[in-house]
This record gives sequence, structure tokens and C-alpha cells, in this order.
Amino acid sequence: MLEHLNAKEEAPSRVVIIGAGGFVGGAVAKRLERDGISVLKISRTDVNLLAPDAASRLASVLKPGDSVLAASALAPCKNAEMLRDNMILAAALIKGLQAVPLAHVVNVSSDAVYGDEPVPLSETSAAAPGSLHGAMHLARELMFQSEVKAPLATIRPSLLYGAADPHNGYGPNRFRRLNAKGETITLFGEGEERRDHVLIDDLAELTARIFKRRSVGTLNIATGTVTSFREIADLINKVGKAPVPIVPSPRSGPMPHNGYRPFDATATHKAFPDFAYTPLAQGLAQVQQQA
Repeated sequence: MLEHLNAKEEAPSRVVIIGAGGFVGGAVAKRLERDGISVLKISRTDVNLLAPDAASRLASVLKPGDSVLAASALAPCKNAEMLRDNMILAAALIKGLQAVPLAHVVNVSSDAVYGDEPVPLSETSAAAPGSLHGAMHLARELMFQSEVKAPLATIRPSLLYGAADPHNGYGPNRFRRLNAKGETITLFGEGEERRDHVLIDDLAELTARIFKRRSVGTLNIATGTVTSFREIADLINKVGKAPVPIVPSPRSGPMPHNGYRPFDATATHKAFPDFAYTPLAQGLAQVQQQA
């Protein structure tokens, strides 16, 4: 849940986005700049958080009173080496943040910190990651909570989609690209598993509001609606250039998350009553126009 330290929206003096070259960081930067907010974009070429001098280099570009988006991570975290490097990266990031009195910090985490439940997940659900990626984000959350002195918010997005997504993950991003090339969309199984998909623009909007309200606490970024991958493929065929074949395939292992991963979006609506998530069909059509 979030608590707003600002009674009304106030533009931060400057927002430093660490990981501005990534999907999330880039989208948030664009959204803040649209409101005329000063943004300093930090990418890996500016500060390599795995370098021995990373903390001091980061501290040198920060100013007292800055707000910071911590969106830099090696993701998805797939193996022990990546987990190790992510801890080194997070430690350097936090040490750099500790060196300067900051106004606000927003850490980008993941819904992967939760275990699987048969009921909608909320911000009060137990953190019980079943993957190295989730374990990495949970460890990072604990590091931020114990060592960052500035007011801290943590956002936990569900599956994100958008035209600029670099990962080509299974679902909207991959299906759209296959449709654009006129290639077959191959489903895992029958595509029956249901997940919550969030338009990157919605994440950027919510993050901008969190900065303006100087919010603290934790917020899941999830629509509260689950959709099967088969339904997503059908929607892509409706908004794409032309329909392509959609075919099932045998599964090589168990269905992820038992085929069902719902979220309770009550906390989002309580924190920002006038905000509404973009329905999936509308979001896919928007992405198609942007691509």
C-alpha cells in the first residue's frame, strides 16, 4: 500500500533515472519530460554499476534533493552468476544513493517476489519467490528497505508490454512481432494459462504520480484482469496487419504459476482514484499504431 507524503501533486525538482536505457526507465523518463519535469538519464555507458568505482561515480552525478528511479538490473535473472552480479549492482547503487541526501527513491521490483496463490495477489500477500529472478528482486527490496534513508516506494509490475520492449517475451510482445512478419504464433500448450498484462504507458503514468505525490510503501502494478495467451493471440490477429495461424504445441514442463496468476488492483485505485488501467484490447491496438 502507498502513503502520499505530498497532499497534492508537486513536481520534483529533478528525477534521476538509473537504467534510463531500459524499457521501464525510458518510458518513465518520457512521461516525466512530457510534464516538463527535469530528468537526468543515467545508462550503463554513463555509470557501470558493476565497476569498482560505481558508487562514487553515481554519487558524483546526484544532487541533494534529487528524486531517483532505480530501474537498473540484469533481468531476467536466469542463473547464479546473474544473481551474484545483480547483488553487486544493487550494493553499488545503494552506496551511491547513501552518499547524497535525496528527496525520494522509487525502486522497480517485480511481481515475481510472490509465490503462487489460487486467489488474487495483493501488496500484503507473502513474498515467496519460486525463481532466481524473484529471489533477486526480493533481496534487492530488502537491501533498499534496510539501507536507503530517503522516503522509499517499491513498485512491483506484472507482465509488461509495449512497442519498445526489448525482450520479445512470450505473449503480446512476441505475438505482435510474429504477426508483423506474417509468421505463425506458436502457443505453449493450448495457450490456456491466464496472466495479467500491463501497458508500459500505465506503469509510466503511475510512476510519475508516485514521484509527484512523493509516495512511500509498495504498489503492485497490475490491472486486476487475467487473459489467456490464446485470447491475446486472437486479439493480436484482430489489430495486426493480417491474421496469421495460431497453433498449439506440447508442453515440455508444468504450466507456469499453475496457469493462473491474478492480482487485486484495489491498492492502485485507492492510491489514485482517478486512474484506470488500459484494457488489453485497447492497449494492443495502441501498441500496433506505435510500432
